[in-house]
Amino acid sequence: MSWRPARRPRVRAGAVVLATVAAVLAVPTTAAAAVVPAPEPGTLVTTNPADHTPHARDGETRAFAEVGNMVYVGGSFTQIRQTASSAWIARRYLFAYNRTTGTISTTFLPVLDGAVNALIAGPGGTLIVGGAFKNVNGVARKNLVALDPATGAIRESWVGRSDGGMIRDMVLHQNHLYLAGAFNWINGAAHSGLARLNATTGAIDSTFNINATVGRHDTGSYAWTIDVTPDGRTLVAGGNFRFVNDLPRDQMALVDLTGTPSVIDWSTDKFAPPCAAPATYVHYVQDVRFGGNGTWFVVGTNGGAGWPAAYCDALIRFETAARGADQLGTWINFTGNDTITSVEVADNIIYLGGHFRWLNNPAAHDRAGPGAVDRLGVAAVTPATGMPVNWNPGRRGGTSLPAGTTAWGSQVPVLWRGSDGLYFGHNSDGMGNEYHGRLGVFPLAGGRTIAPKNPPTATTGHLYLSVGAGQLAKVPFNGAGIGSPTTVSQPNYTGAGATWRVSDRIYWSHLVAGTPTGSRIDISMFNGGAIGVPWESSGYNAWFNPAQMTGAFYLDGRLYYTRTGANQLYYRYFEPDGNYLGATEFSLPTTGVTWSTVRGMAWVGGRIVYGATDGALRSVPFHPTAAPATVVNGTQSTVLATASPGLSWSTPSMFFSVE
Repeated sequence: MSWRPARRPRVRAGAVVLATVAAVLAVPTTAAAAVVPAPEPGTLVTTNPADHTPHARDGETRAFAEVGNMVYVGGSFTQIRQTASSAWIARRYLFAYNRTTGTISTTFLPVLDGAVNALIAGPGGTLIVGGAFKNVNGVARKNLVALDPATGAIRESWVGRSDGGMIRDMVLHQNHLYLAGAFNWINGAAHSGLARLNATTGAIDSTFNINATVGRHDTGSYAWTIDVTPDGRTLVAGGNFRFVNDLPRDQMALVDLTGTPSVIDWSTDKFAPPCAAPATYVHYVQDVRFGGNGTWFVVGTNGGAGWPAAYCDALIRFETAARGADQLGTWINFTGNDTITSVEVADNIIYLGGHFRWLNNPAAHDRAGPGAVDRLGVAAVTPATGMPVNWNPGRRGGTSLPAGTTAWGSQVPVLWRGSDGLYFGHNSDGMGNEYHGRLGVFPLAGGRTIAPKNPPTATTGHLYLSVGAGQLAKVPFNGAGIGSPTTVSQPNYTGAGATWRVSDRIYWSHLVAGTPTGSRIDISMFNGGAIGVPWESSGYNAWFNPAQMTGAFYLDGRLYYTRTGANQLYYRYFEPDGNYLGATEFSLPTTGVTWSTVRGMAWVGGRIVYGATDGALRSVPFHPTAAPATVVNGTQSTVLATASPGLSWSTPSMFFSVE
């Protein structure tokens, strides 16, 4: 459905903790250049929903909009009430309440005879309503109407009509109102699935002639979800169609809005195959949203089994500037056969809602597989990797649900970033262990900012190398050579294996008898002095055996490593905010380095500094964004030091620090 933040007028509505992340990154083809997005700061809303919002029942909430201090709520509900103990009021499909107090408006009283799917705070003090209705306030107004936000009266001068079918989604950019739905006519003009109106008058824009046609599996076509970049240059559309302007575009298309709108040379085959039950999941693209100022977009899907051939029950990132056929996701986060029904991008965080139970769960069907991260119906992930962050309110009401309410439902039709927080609409009544009947908001107040973490960026400092139980050699390093080592006692760092530095801490593996894999990863604080007392990330160590790593380093959301008996450089996604490790392993294209002999690695100033079984220390340039071309060329490797009687660079326990 369609609800967006008022800040950009698409109101769309517009573990130790090392639990695992299994986001599957598709290897890009020549049509999709490799992208390694760098983590950026993001701001999360609080996990505690506001207590003052009203409640609805029956059906679901599908749309939000703000005009002044009023919040407008649309959907298929039939009754509302102020508090858990208040009497129910008959109020079908659309109502308003005061954003500050939560008080339901007694003056905004429109009467509609069908569900509201989309709301837009329009120009000139209007509330534009789209949905599946025939009459408003007793007057014929098919599926589209502009109302007075104070009273709910029809704005008669606004001429927009969806004559041929329901409106599913709307986006406002400047004075362009974009429509998506199951229509064939808008304002009496032929338009299939997509159209553009003058937002002030409702008049049709005849220059926008983009039509989504031919439904999947012999069904009628429709557009289900749309978004527009902040600069207004690109539209993304998803839904039940196979062609856009007679060009093959299964469920997804990009449209160039500059000049005369035209279909962009961008397509993917990942929405062409059927998922588990084509008769039920006719189309599985459920929601789309641009992020990064329009440089990328995310897609949420349902569909059940069918991946990896198709992107079923998954969250996927694509790059807007990519061109050509056979586009693949920059990353894909599979739920393990549970639906995603809504996505929102706000403050550099991706939020998603649905009836999923886990994220990063590619290896199981309807159960938690290796790496699954518990996220019940609502979650937040980082745009760089699709990894979950430590935000987990859960779609549950606990013991607070009143009698007659619904604990769990199949839909979160809308997540929408309003002026004061993240609004949610669902078809159940519990959120964050509280009663929130069909709707609520996670306030910005009480949230937090996630700062990206990385290894040191300096090129001079010290290499640390284990030389005995609780003993480290501290070796001066200037990027080109080493100085004289000193030995420092570190009693908290004993029996260490592969070690990597992230911000103010080190992660390190070691053998632990009695654990599921025989080893685990611990975390210790470190800023050049004493290595802190380690703590375990419990949950992650039950399936991943870190003792197999012979060297490791972290950079930009990825943990790069080598492992015993394998001549490859690997990586997994890794999210420090929650310490979640990816369950999917990827290999990188390299040449000229015998990775099976590597012992210990660090990233220093764009180069991999690594030891080996021959005891020598080397470095080689590292270009992670070059894939699918070679990211490491061993002919550029430099020997920094050879083994000496007191110092052999042949242990996995090596890391770099400025201090």
